[in-house]
Amino acid sequence: MSSAPDDDKLAPEHLSEHHVSILGTSSSSGFKKLEPPPLVQQMSAEYQAAAEAKLRQKIDTRLLPMIILMYIMNYLDRNNIAAARLAGLQDELNLASWQYQTTVSILFVGYILMQIPSNLFLNKIGLPAVYLPSCMILWGIISGATAGCNNFGGLLAIRFFLGFVEAAYFPGCLFYLSAWYTRKELGLRTAILYSGSLVSGAFGGLITAGITRNMDGTRGLRAWRWVFIIEGAITVVVAFASFFILPNFPRTTAWLTEEERQLAVWRLQKDIGSDDWINSQQQSFFHGLKLAFQDVKTYVLMLMLLGIVSSASVTNFFPTVVKTLGYNNVTTLLLTAPPYMLAVITTFANAWHADRTDERYWHVVLPLCVGVVAFILAAATTSTAPRYVAMMLMVPGVYTGYVVTLAWISNSMPRPPAKRAAALAAINAVSNASSIYASYMYPQQKGVTHPSLVTPLAVDSATAVLAIIMATVLRLILAMLNKRLDRGERVEGAINAVPGEASEHGFRFLL
Repeated sequence: MSSAPDDDKLAPEHLSEHHVSILGTSSSSGFKKLEPPPLVQQMSAEYQAAAEAKLRQKIDTRLLPMIILMYIMNYLDRNNIAAARLAGLQDELNLASWQYQTTVSILFVGYILMQIPSNLFLNKIGLPAVYLPSCMILWGIISGATAGCNNFGGLLAIRFFLGFVEAAYFPGCLFYLSAWYTRKELGLRTAILYSGSLVSGAFGGLITAGITRNMDGTRGLRAWRWVFIIEGAITVVVAFASFFILPNFPRTTAWLTEEERQLAVWRLQKDIGSDDWINSQQQSFFHGLKLAFQDVKTYVLMLMLLGIVSSASVTNFFPTVVKTLGYNNVTTLLLTAPPYMLAVITTFANAWHADRTDERYWHVVLPLCVGVVAFILAAATTSTAPRYVAMMLMVPGVYTGYVVTLAWISNSMPRPPAKRAAALAAINAVSNASSIYASYMYPQQKGVTHPSLVTPLAVDSATAVLAIIMATVLRLILAMLNKRLDRGERVEGAINAVPGEASEHGFRFLL
């Protein structure tokens, strides 16, 4: 490390040693030039690079495996009702097709209502390692309680409250990741997070198949009840473990050294041109919400993610879709796994390449084009082989670009953190509204083994096209904003560099 600079240059009077904010000088035009915090200033370039790599590895090790496991359980507890349908739930509770579809859609009512308040509350307290596991314990208990339902009304109530509590997790995690990782690192980490849902989609059917084959009737309970009991219990155990593993935000993680805290903060300052989360007093619920809804990018991203999630609604009923191939229930559940396994591979590869190239648009649009082709193929034929090929491409088609889109949200609205938290939650909430109406597009009629999927697949195809159009609009908007930044003009939500350095060092939106 290099020799320490003078103390009076490191710590202005309004800053304490533990309150690291932007240190910078302002030109006459009002632009700020960022300077590193005290301990980072003392680092040589080689030491800083090594320390940053060590810090990133430390956070990756503590954060990523745990949130993946938590998201696997989040997704399983939310969507295991689709597999439970084939394990006897609909028959034992004597649910009409519309009643079952309503129990699926009602979850997303609670899910949508809670996302924005939850994310703003998380941003306010700055303790994700406490808040997210606490919510997880609650939803694990609620999910396990589904096994006690004996009628439509009870199932409806349970599903509503499950969505209400589960709403905290996914948008909370997107904000959580954006508080630790730079824009170039965020795409791959978002893909790693979302791999939890894809893994649960792959193995959820396998788990239910195993329970259906081996536990149906055990202790007088049907297999579908055991699905909820076992998965709910695992969720609670995982939640308790996560209390001791997860970090909080850079400034609120006790097991980081002061040097690591300052370096973690500085990484984001350099990347987005501004300070990130400082303390709870500086986080405003309504100011962040107001800023998010004043930004036109919020609405474009809402429509884009709405289109993707709507086209991905096919996965909420994937066992029902695969059932149209004509196989028995256990074989059908086993056949749901390969499309998700392929999606895991393509999602990782696409996100890694997007981060390596700093490109977003084509990494979103090209997979969606594959999805459109898959929907059209599945709707156009009833032959087993080509229809299953289409099913193999559906899941990768919608999810491969989805995780890049999630990173694109944080990339496009990086500051202030209250705005980013509100935007992530609002966009995710609106996108999940599609799951309310999508629930009614996949009826299962008694005595009909091959229901027509033309209507739902046509809707899925159309919404994927909508997402492609909105991605194009967003790219044009961001390109225009970057040109303004190149000219040294002020752009809301971005910090220009000192005039004369703008084209080389200033913040730029990723296209």
